[in-house]
Amino acid sequence: MIKKNKSKYELAEENYSRFFSLSIDLLCIAGFDGYFKTVNPSWTKTLGWSTHKLLANTFIDFVHPEDRENTIFHTKSLTEGMDSINFENRYLCQDGSYKWLSWNATAYIEEQLIYAVAHDITPQKENEIALQKNIKELEALKFALDAHSLVAVTDVEGIITYANEQFCKISKYSKEELIGQDHRIIKSGYHSKEFFKDLWRTIAQGKLWKGEMKNKAKDGTFYWVDTLIVPVLNPDGKPHQYIAIRSDITDRKLSELALLERSRLSLLSAEVSLALSQRGTLPEILQNCSNTMSQYLDVAFIGIWTFGQETNQLQLQAGVHCTDANCDILTDFLDYPNHMVVANDAISSITQNHQAILNEEVLINNQELFLDSTFSIFRLCAYPLIIEQQLIGIMALFSQQLFTDPTHNLLNWIANNIAVAVDRIWAREELLSRREALLLRLASEIRSSLDIDTILETAVNEIRSLLQIDRCYFLWYLPNSSPPNLTITHEARDSKLPTMLGKVSPQKSIYLAKMLLRQELICIDDIHSNFLLEHSLDYNTDELLREFDITSQLLLPIKSNSEEFGAIVCSHCSGERIWNNSEIVLLQAVTDQLAIAINQAQIYAQSRAATLAAQTQAEKLTEALHKLQQTQAQLIQHEKMSSLGQLVAGVAHEINNPVNFIHGNLTHANEYFDDLLELLQLYQQHYPHPHPEINNLSEEIDLEFLTSDLSKLISSMKIGTNRIREIVLSLRNFSRLDEAEKKLVDIHEGIDNTLFILHHRWKNIGSEIGISIIKDYGNLPLIDCYPGQLNQVFMNILTNAIDALDELAAQGNIREDKHQKFSPPTISISTAILENDFISIQIADNGIGITEEVRTKLFDPFFTTKPVGKGTGLGLSISYQIIVEKHGGILECFSEPGQGTKFWIQIPIK
Repeated sequence: MIKKNKSKYELAEENYSRFFSLSIDLLCIAGFDGYFKTVNPSWTKTLGWSTHKLLANTFIDFVHPEDRENTIFHTKSLTEGMDSINFENRYLCQDGSYKWLSWNATAYIEEQLIYAVAHDITPQKENEIALQKNIKELEALKFALDAHSLVAVTDVEGIITYANEQFCKISKYSKEELIGQDHRIIKSGYHSKEFFKDLWRTIAQGKLWKGEMKNKAKDGTFYWVDTLIVPVLNPDGKPHQYIAIRSDITDRKLSELALLERSRLSLLSAEVSLALSQRGTLPEILQNCSNTMSQYLDVAFIGIWTFGQETNQLQLQAGVHCTDANCDILTDFLDYPNHMVVANDAISSITQNHQAILNEEVLINNQELFLDSTFSIFRLCAYPLIIEQQLIGIMALFSQQLFTDPTHNLLNWIANNIAVAVDRIWAREELLSRREALLLRLASEIRSSLDIDTILETAVNEIRSLLQIDRCYFLWYLPNSSPPNLTITHEARDSKLPTMLGKVSPQKSIYLAKMLLRQELICIDDIHSNFLLEHSLDYNTDELLREFDITSQLLLPIKSNSEEFGAIVCSHCSGERIWNNSEIVLLQAVTDQLAIAINQAQIYAQSRAATLAAQTQAEKLTEALHKLQQTQAQLIQHEKMSSLGQLVAGVAHEINNPVNFIHGNLTHANEYFDDLLELLQLYQQHYPHPHPEINNLSEEIDLEFLTSDLSKLISSMKIGTNRIREIVLSLRNFSRLDEAEKKLVDIHEGIDNTLFILHHRWKNIGSEIGISIIKDYGNLPLIDCYPGQLNQVFMNILTNAIDALDELAAQGNIREDKHQKFSPPTISISTAILENDFISIQIADNGIGITEEVRTKLFDPFFTTKPVGKGTGLGLSISYQIIVEKHGGILECFSEPGQGTKFWIQIPIK
């Protein structure tokens, strides 16, 4: 019996051992001391450790560091009497990885043992961790979307089922107002039907749609969003809802639109300006402007009306009718009989205050006659066309869109320019008609008669009547007569004015004769302005104008084939008279006709041979006159310099005598002072205790300072008298009145004397900078020349250089060199001996330079670039003659704008 029971026990133990070894779970028995007592084979199979390794180390050694505290806590709970526990931790594998184990453990306090089963839950735990990670990422994504994007979910019909806070904030709608609605609630009307058809076609096919949209908020404001619509698909691949993710791009879009608008408006203003500058009839020009505006502005209708000059009724001059498809020109106004409806909506308001109408909402009746029949409510913008505070027309535009302030400002500018263009075209048409009538009458006179007197009489009367001026007369200049004379032959004048017919005295005709010979037009708007100085009118010419109370004058020269000169002269005696370009063009056409008439008369009056002889003689006289003008200019300048020299020499002589007297006596005064000082010192030595009265006076006059400063005072007076003597000597050397003939002189001395005379100019040019003088003198011999005249050349060139640098400083244009360093105003003077027995003198400045056109005329008589009153145009002309003709030398100028100017003088040594 006992044997039988033992067998059963052994059988049970054997079954237990088989269960322990074959279990796929990790079975173990561990002691309260922290070591495994027994582990089944699944430990080695699951973790890779040998049984020996597992039993040799505490079970805590295999637990993940992050899980040890929790494991110790649960183990301690068992040892303190808890029946069983359930927990999870990670165990280290032999390959270094960890596996998640789920524990069920029970403790037997009596045996100090823990019986435990561990199940490998690594795959489930990893899935759980991955799922939690995905959930966190989705929550972060949702937070980011809610913070920065507008999110909405709709069903397949487009009904909103979800809207986040950002969507509500931007759209100004609450969630309750959005959910259950479709997206038409935020539709702005900006996008076309085709735009939305393409959107729905794309997402209905299960594809993503991305684009920019303009939406309308609850308060009527507009906002732009960058939109991504994601279809959510069923298992069969068809959408069952849509997720719309939008980013607010209003600021960027408004910036882009503003930039685009500025660019568009700039192009519009440029093309309108170009259209207004073209030639053509008034309707053609205004139609081009209307076409241009319709290309750049979203408008339904543009119309430009003007008041009839005779009827004072509004007339449609140009217009454009636009639909979604295209824009049509209103070529036949009869097809749009109700265009006046548009004008009358604006004209009543504009005629009262001359103010523009901006974005006024109007309802147009019978709009199908000139507007797209699908619209009836438009925004009207109308602008008055005003010239000299007089309304001459209106410009009206109809659009569904509101015009912005920049667009309104540009349209206002366009209206002003259209008004100016209309006024200009009307004036041009009137002038053309008057011009054609005048030219037709003159041409008729020429065809019907060869009597030059009749033709000229007709011309002056017609011109005076046409221009409404006080006087018009014809001048004849006969250079071939003896003596040459200037005669007023024909005249039309106000009856209250005295006649000017007859010869002009030679003294009063010099300037006018020169202008006729040069064929120069004279245009004087106001004789009391600076015109006289600008054109170098002499006193006699000024006297002639004032004698006949002429306040403004226009002279147009005429030259015949036989070198006879004439002129049509228009003058006014009632104040300023502005001669505009159109009047000048008209009179030039008249003078052309008169020139033809004169030539025809001369053809009949003279033979070909006589004409050729007269031309030859006229050329000789012109050449002689040119030489006479040059000689006269030289004589004037020479006389001026001679007078200046006499004045300088006289002043120098008068100054020299008293200065020498003072300078000579200063030496004796210094000696007397030294003697008195010595005597005073002896008194102080032998009478060290003077009377109190003497002490008081000594202190009052500061005797010690007086004795020390008086010597310095006399020394400074000597320096001053020496300076005056040097100035006097330089003035005498510069004037050289006693050197009219050639003699051997030191060129450097002449240059230095000239610089000394101009010291007050170049030392400070007004910008508190001063001019730097750089000298590079060569070793020159004495030169056989006219020293006084050479000094005059140096004076002219150096004065021009100082003026150029003065102008540069006044403009604040002191330049910097390529290294960005300050480049002060500088005049460089260099001399050298050339191989051809010539000497070279170069005077250069770093001023503003001159253009090639000016440089070629620099040595012409009376040519000047200086302002009125600052130059006669003779200095360089005379300098050229002194160097080239007097000394047989060469005078050249080299210059470029912005590169300064250099004058190169070459004169022979003997």
